[in-house]
Amino acid sequence: MILSGQEIIKEVKNKNIIIEPFEQKNINPNSYNYKLGNQYKIVSIDETLDYKNRSIDENNPLSYISEKGLLIEPGKIYLATTYEIIGSHKFVTLLIGRSSVGRLGLFLEISADLGNLGTAHKWTLEITSVQPVIIYPYMKIGQVSFWIPEGDIINYQGNYTNFNIPQNCFFESLF
Repeated sequence: MILSGQEIIKEVKNKNIIIEPFEQKNINPNSYNYKLGNQYKIVSIDETLDYKNRSIDENNPLSYISEKGLLIEPGKIYLATTYEIIGSHKFVTLLIGRSSVGRLGLFLEISADLGNLGTAHKWTLEITSVQPVIIYPYMKIGQVSFWIPEGDIINYQGNYTNFNIPQNCFFESLF
C-alpha cells in the first residue's frame, strides 16, 4: 500500500520518514517532489565497462553543477545526488523521475529506483537522456513514494547507507 501525501506529512512529523530538508509545498497526492543536488560524476562510455573491474570510480572525479546548469548529453550516464536526505526505517522508498523531466527525454533511476528499509541518505540518481537537456542544481527532478512492507522488517545493513555523494563503485559480486 502506498502512502498518501497527507500520510507522508504525518509520518515525517512522527519521524518515521526522513526527508531533510522537508518542504510541505513539495507534497503530491501520493509522493514528495525531491530536488537534484549539486554533485555529479560522469560514467565514461568511451571504453567498454567491465563489471569485474572494481576501479571504475577512480576515473570519474566528483564535480559540481553550477547555477548555469549541466548539459546532459545522450549516450552518457551521469550519477548525481538528491538534494534531500531521504529514507525510513518503517516504509520502503521508491524514487522515480517527474513526468515533466521525462517529457524532455530525461531518465532517472535507470535500474535502482527501490530503496531499502532502515537507511536515510542522499540517493545516487542514474541520469541519462535521449537528447541534450540542461539540468540545474536544486530543481525539482523526481518523486519519492513510500510503501508499507508486509512481513518481518529487516533493515538494510549494506555499504550504500554510508554515502551522500554519487556512487558507482561495486560492493557485492554477481558471481
